[in-house]
Amino acid sequence: MEMARAWSKMMTVMILMLTSTISAKEQLSTKECEDLGFTGLALCSDCHSLSEYVKDQELVSDCLKCCADDSEDSMSKITYSGAILEVCMRKLVFYPEIVGFIEEEKQNFPTLKVEYVFNSPPKLIMLDGDDERKETIRIDNWKREHLLQYMREKVKPTSSS
Repeated sequence: MEMARAWSKMMTVMILMLTSTISAKEQLSTKECEDLGFTGLALCSDCHSLSEYVKDQELVSDCLKCCADDSEDSMSKITYSGAILEVCMRKLVFYPEIVGFIEEEKQNFPTLKVEYVFNSPPKLIMLDGDDERKETIRIDNWKREHLLQYMREKVKPTSSS
């Protein structure tokens, strides 16, 4: 039993060492991460926590290839030129917070587009200056005020001319 615990701890340390090296070198695209099932804003510390409970090295490795740096400074400084709120029109009835945001707050964000995509879960697709997709965040359970706060913090205000 003691040997098994020692082995488990040694494997966790090895996974953390291996995965931190991987995350520093290789990042996957948003699309590749979505295909692997990593949507939303995963922090690298979440991947390290995952490695303590899940002993699948490949899964932890993929998580680290899709995670965002935990540094508060690096996360808070990232802003985007615009966003797409993607949702399935038929499923909107299940998301009254998102409906309220679209109906009453969307006009405050001129660079936010709403796209209705069949069977799509609600998500924000964050865009850079070239309208390239940079990050996708699932917002299924977000409250309207959280969505509003996130948009205020992360989407650059448009310069009024």
